[in-house]
Amino acid sequence: MTNKEIKALISLLDDQDPEVVAHVHQKIVELGDTITPFLEEAWEESLDPDHQKKLEDLIHDLQYGSLERRLKAWKDEGATDLLKGMWLVSTYQYPDVTLEKIKQIFAELYYEAWVNVRPEMHPYDQVKALNHVLFKLHKFSANTKNFHAPANSMLNQVLETKRGNPLSLCVIYLTLAQKLGLPVYGVNLPNLFILTFKSEVIPQFYINVYNRGLILSKSDIDNYLLQLNLSPVDIFYEPCAPIDIVRRALRNLSLSYEKLNDPEKATEIEKLIDVLGDENAAQAASSPDDDEDDNDEEGYDDEDEDL
Repeated sequence: MTNKEIKALISLLDDQDPEVVAHVHQKIVELGDTITPFLEEAWEESLDPDHQKKLEDLIHDLQYGSLERRLKAWKDEGATDLLKGMWLVSTYQYPDVTLEKIKQIFAELYYEAWVNVRPEMHPYDQVKALNHVLFKLHKFSANTKNFHAPANSMLNQVLETKRGNPLSLCVIYLTLAQKLGLPVYGVNLPNLFILTFKSEVIPQFYINVYNRGLILSKSDIDNYLLQLNLSPVDIFYEPCAPIDIVRRALRNLSLSYEKLNDPEKATEIEKLIDVLGDENAAQAASSPDDDEDDNDEEGYDDEDEDL
């Protein structure tokens, strides 16, 4: 269609006949998100709130459909690029944010981390050095004051505000750690997402990023699970895949919208989880992360809530 034909089609959204509007809506959806700039232009030129609302809904439908397709493509590609998966989660609320922008921020953080974290260091000292960069120099911290804000699950927002939930802070931490060559991976603990440092050099240990990079032992995890009356199954100790992390980020986001009494958005996020496919029962048992009191134990802040 020509630009003139597209604009004429959009103008029909203001028709008085509901059937015409429904047909036009469907036709625009079929054209795909390439038509979004025309819809945005029409919104800016409109003075009718009802017409603007129709345009807003259309833009959202197009962007949401595009996100569904890109998320499915990411899964079909193997779902190995965690940063890309988390960026896709962010585009639900911030469709204009680019992966290149997020990578640029990580490149800046990486340089400073590279200066401080040296290969010859003991793993504990490497973790402490990375803690220093993230929590002292750049002042990343837990967002305990507004724990259920959707922005806590949006990587672009966490990088900007330097406030996040356990999972988003862990994603930043493990991305930098892996770029430094450190064997750091995510662990799907119930009610608290953490990291593990797993190598053949020293015994495996764990990192509670939400508590400023506190180092934990296996016995700490044992005690934590005991408090929750859960059996110590392997999934609570071993690395999880990037797709598991993105699923959990989406579950956290759905929970945030539920807490904000926005069931429509919560339902949309649940549909995105379905795009990534099913997970086994043990993984499902590790979330959602919504009980602040579950983490009140030695080694965990009283305000911690697992996301």
